[in-house]
Amino acid sequence: MDKLPPFETHRVDNQPPAFEPRDLWADDAVLREAVAREGAAAFAQRLSEYARLAGDELYRIGFDANRDKPRLKTHDRFGHRIDAVEFHPAYHRLMEAAKSHGVAGLSWHEPQPGAHVARAVLSYLHHQVEAGTSCPLTMTHAAVPVLRREPALREWADKAAAPSYDPRELPIGQKAGVTLGMGMTEKQGGSDVRSNATVATPLAGEGEYALVGHKWFFSAPMSDGFLVLAQAPGGLTCFLLPRRLDNGDRNAFRLMRLKDKLGDWSNASSEVEFCGAWARRVGGEGRGVATIIEMVMFTRLDCMLGAAAEMRMALAQAVHHARHRTSFGKPLVQHALMRNVLADLALESEAALAFSLRVARAVDAAPQDAAEAAFARISTAIGKYWLCKRAPALVNEAQECLGGAGYVEESILPRLYRQAPLNSIWEGSGNIQCLDVLRALSREPETGAALLAELEAAEGLDAGFDRAVAELRTQLASQSADEFGARMLVERLALALQAAVLLRSGSPAASLFVASRLQGRHGLAFGTLPASSDIAELIVRALP
Repeated sequence: MDKLPPFETHRVDNQPPAFEPRDLWADDAVLREAVAREGAAAFAQRLSEYARLAGDELYRIGFDANRDKPRLKTHDRFGHRIDAVEFHPAYHRLMEAAKSHGVAGLSWHEPQPGAHVARAVLSYLHHQVEAGTSCPLTMTHAAVPVLRREPALREWADKAAAPSYDPRELPIGQKAGVTLGMGMTEKQGGSDVRSNATVATPLAGEGEYALVGHKWFFSAPMSDGFLVLAQAPGGLTCFLLPRRLDNGDRNAFRLMRLKDKLGDWSNASSEVEFCGAWARRVGGEGRGVATIIEMVMFTRLDCMLGAAAEMRMALAQAVHHARHRTSFGKPLVQHALMRNVLADLALESEAALAFSLRVARAVDAAPQDAAEAAFARISTAIGKYWLCKRAPALVNEAQECLGGAGYVEESILPRLYRQAPLNSIWEGSGNIQCLDVLRALSREPETGAALLAELEAAEGLDAGFDRAVAELRTQLASQSADEFGARMLVERLALALQAAVLLRSGSPAASLFVASRLQGRHGLAFGTLPASSDIAELIVRALP
């Protein structure tokens, strides 16, 4: 045996190599197949380029952006009120890369078939390596179609969609691109935005108002503009509130403090007070909720994509570690029980992505296809509920695959674990999603028809799936779903929709997904799959 140098106590061995750099496109067979299947093949080269950037530079600097949290500066050194938020330079590089590659606007500035699917993939790739910046990117993307319907706000819409990032605090006329935040909830109301107390008083200019009040969550307070809800004379109304007025003056609002959050550390969230802040109406007075709901389809889809991205990165980390770490004389990946766990994680991750991109295709087709619009309307609520519930458990299981190393900040897994619960809360909690599904089924019968059409298209491919669809068909036809059982109904719908996508795609994961998720051959924890010849293929498919 070789002698160790003086004072050295051990050799470093049995450690996996660094995860990065990775090509997040070449590594992900499920992603490549879904892109081709859902109509975005024309964008494959651009998606591949961003996947390489994300898996290398953006992965690395994501640690810096999260380690050095944003800081609020209410005043400059001379005593002037500035209400500025300072970020690590890595944050701005992440935003610049995302904006310039279309994460916030590809579907708007290059409209063509498949653009929404491609934009969804860009968001999925970006979120894998740095989730905090996804917040302003998602809000900026979702606001564009609403702003485009207001002639006075067309410049805001165009510059939100533009592939340009400019963090300088300037009036919109001096910027090539802008980002947008949101301020909906108040201390007394939370999700019940109709209880908002902020008052909007009409000014002399058409569509102009002065806002007085507060927001308990003012998301991305460094943005150039914000969509906010306030009580106008005609009821709850949506407004666009700029950070800087056209003459360069600061708008009349004050950032009170930044939220000290569980995760989402690279991004700032704040509390704000409006002190007669100038804003322009978006939509009619009293139509605030209806205006916001127009954006919900896009933000809910991004919650699905965020959950799928967190699952994917956690899975990749677990498989990478298990292949290179030896335990009891052989690599972890060769131990039977670990193979069950890894295959189960791979199954969940594949189903999450496949379903998310199927929904993205529905969003893409919605303007031209009423059936797809109905499917997008209800599947975004179903998918947001279920995928966001699954992400925290999956990330935690992946941490366990790494043992103590998965609990240490040098790994990305603690950051993923902190981030995973956010999407289930943001844009409406699980109960809100389930109640919305019930509302859609009762008031918009076309949504129920769209769900059944999607499920029935996969009938005949698996007997267990067919039985599950028959039960759902009976339940939907009876209109017996009540609020108390809403979560069970939405869960069953989500699982059946995931199974339908996998079956129709011919995925090797399909039969095992049906057996474990729909037929009950699975426990309450990951790693409880029934024995199957598909296990080995699922692990290989998860990461080359």
